[in-house]
Amino acid sequence: MLYGSECWPITKALANKVEVAELRMLRWTCGKTWLDMIPNGVYRAQLEVESIINKMREVRLRWFGHVRRRPQSAPVRRVESLVVDGLRRIGRPKLRWEDRVKHDMNELFLSEDMTSDRNE
Repeated sequence: MLYGSECWPITKALANKVEVAELRMLRWTCGKTWLDMIPNGVYRAQLEVESIINKMREVRLRWFGHVRRRPQSAPVRRVESLVVDGLRRIGRPKLRWEDRVKHDMNELFLSEDMTSDRNE
């Protein structure tokens, strides 16, 4: 489920769907069903697994560090500076990957300059 998730600008709705799918797999692994009325934390404790949302955040921030350490001439960095001409959609703008990473970094009290220091 985590394959390629480092570049998803995941919204709350998509995060909820991924978490529901994860919990279905955990229940299935334990041989239980939803009708057994067992709290989700019991499955996580029994299987000793972390929440998939936290793992997705970890992978996203790791990828962000890889991108930031690349030279400005690298293709993955040139994409950041692209400007698309044309009309914007009406309504709320779509969540971008950069915005999601900034939100994750604010939640964990991290800064951008921490990405270049790989010793800590």
